[in-house]
Amino acid sequence: MRLYLTALKPTDSVTDGFLPAAEALGCRVTILTDQPERHPGAIACDVRDPRAVIDAIEQLGRPDAIFSNSDHLQAETALAAAYFGLPGKDWRACLAAKNKFLMRRRLAEAGVERVSSVRLAPGDPVPDDLPYPLVVKPREGVASEDVLLVERDLAGAVAKVRQRRPGEALVVEEYLEGPLRTLETLGDAERVRVLGGFRTTLGPLPHFIEERLDWTPPDGAREHVLGALAALGVGFGACHTEYIVTPAGPRIVEVNYRVIGDHCDFLLADVLGVPVFEWILRVHLGEAVPAVPDTSRYGSAVSLVADRSGTITAAPGAAELVSQGVRLWHRPLRTVGDVVEQTHTNRDYLGVLRAVGPDRARVDAAIEDFRAAKPWIVG
Repeated sequence: MRLYLTALKPTDSVTDGFLPAAEALGCRVTILTDQPERHPGAIACDVRDPRAVIDAIEQLGRPDAIFSNSDHLQAETALAAAYFGLPGKDWRACLAAKNKFLMRRRLAEAGVERVSSVRLAPGDPVPDDLPYPLVVKPREGVASEDVLLVERDLAGAVAKVRQRRPGEALVVEEYLEGPLRTLETLGDAERVRVLGGFRTTLGPLPHFIEERLDWTPPDGAREHVLGALAALGVGFGACHTEYIVTPAGPRIVEVNYRVIGDHCDFLLADVLGVPVFEWILRVHLGEAVPAVPDTSRYGSAVSLVADRSGTITAAPGAAELVSQGVRLWHRPLRTVGDVVEQTHTNRDYLGVLRAVGPDRARVDAAIEDFRAAKPWIVG
């Protein structure tokens, strides 16, 4: 079987997740990328242009599957898969999920939910009649970059973001207050399976950096979220949806039409005890999603965040250990001597801890013991 994988920069999800999964399935993988120097053996291609992707694949040989886990390449990859008549996502759903203004418009038109949202193209005047608090975010942003809670001076906040993102459209939305949760789904040609979900702990406002995710079985918002995904046309393949349980009911924050990241994809596999990456690739090869097993395991992923700019003077290395029935992994993302420039986004992560065990108490204890014994220090 021949699998084409479109990619930008290397990620752990690709190198440690999807590539080993493809090998286990007997696939011959060709990576198409506009950064071939970062992917050994890759083929250079303008992966942001579906015409270039299609042309490259025609030259290289007919595919059995075309896949991407990149936030930025879902619509392009879906169009290429459709051209070759392969299982894949609806490109229109990929576009609506990625574009936060289109997402709000589609959900409102379908009668699923209404969240006040205004699109600001470059150069558009900033409205002065919107009720605070508000959230400013890039229309197609990722990793909490330039997402801000604004309680006054919207024009000033927009100006700051525009300075960092010239030429990009922004979205201004009403602030949704309540617990932040996720729903993880995987769909095939016939049905959508719910894999599970997480409760997200954020750092201090006005920024929205994700500091911890804890395994949480789907709550009463499950049907609302699935209805929202259906209204967007999202179903096939993996999807990571974030929503807030507000006093008025659940409201979608964003739809990431790929598997959850920041090592929670590995945590998902650990908690469920299934080969999640293989399951995702099997769907793109035309197979059905198996039944999702019940689990009694508990899991957490903790992002170790730089609380200041500076130089890393001490850092733990990669680790995997088992204690008191808890299996814990530490994945460093930086190293001693690195200079950290605090951005108040997920880019401030120094390392990630993930732990799986029989209950939260033991998982929490293992995480705290590791952090106390092997701290990250930014001087």
